[in-house]
Amino acid sequence: MNPSYGRDLDLNLLRVFAVVADTGSVTAAAGRLYLTQPAVSAALRRLATAVGAPLFVRRGRGLALTGRGERLRATLVPHLQAIVDAALSEPQWNPATSERTLRLGLSDTAEFWLLPALLRALAPEAPRMRLIAVPVQFRTIAAALAGGLDAAVTVADDLPATVRRQALYCGGFVCLFDPRHTRLRRTLTTEDYFALDHVIVSYNGDLRGIVEDVVQRSRKVRCSVSTFANLGALLDGNALVATVPTNIAAYIRETRPHLVTRPLPFAIEGTPTELVWPSSTDDDDACRFVRGKIVEVARSASSKPRRA
Repeated sequence: MNPSYGRDLDLNLLRVFAVVADTGSVTAAAGRLYLTQPAVSAALRRLATAVGAPLFVRRGRGLALTGRGERLRATLVPHLQAIVDAALSEPQWNPATSERTLRLGLSDTAEFWLLPALLRALAPEAPRMRLIAVPVQFRTIAAALAGGLDAAVTVADDLPATVRRQALYCGGFVCLFDPRHTRLRRTLTTEDYFALDHVIVSYNGDLRGIVEDVVQRSRKVRCSVSTFANLGALLDGNALVATVPTNIAAYIRETRPHLVTRPLPFAIEGTPTELVWPSSTDDDDACRFVRGKIVEVARSASSKPRRA
């Protein structure tokens, strides 16, 4: 043991000293410490004796630090809160008992395929953890992370250097439809495709989507919606087609297996969906744990066989 630990100094006296130095008053410090005024005064006398110098002088109705007191305060205060935090913090983070609440930013596609599987993955190991899902997209992700998100799953453009990012998957697009109302050949031509009535997802709230941006040709859009959430219901029973990411088509077909996909007659390169998070959470055990589960879910989802 360090010899200095055995010296005649009650470390509780340092806590009393810090509060008196902060308040400038024995009375106020006593109230904050839940001690009597005589007990606080006695603690200050004991500390002055231990350090061999007076630490306070009377100034009006309060107390002011001496030069020795100022030096002690300057050395003590930066370390005192860290000592208290270290003493009160749980010795090791345990997912089985953790009640942490994490805020996750999810694009509408990510919420569709990721959130149910992530909750299933967390349930056995971290049954008391809670998630708050916040909608994000590539235009809002940087501001959302700066606003306090613990992580996000979305397509992202340029992000600040303080944001970490990891690619989860990069998929293509397919044409999804109800074959009971729309008859399509196995191999679509470009003219076949543009002759169809379409439902699209537009984050701008207009009649343009990724096809218009890439192919530079307008579709016959009958309906434009802001998310993929109800796309399956819109296609089911209607003579409409939708151009959707391959993984979203697969998840829609899990509950509506009668819907069918066809390859697009032109190439659209998918943009990588990424897991992004503030670098400040790199060493946060709970955040690391959930990020690991997100990666596991994404790998499992990308390895599933897809039906035509």
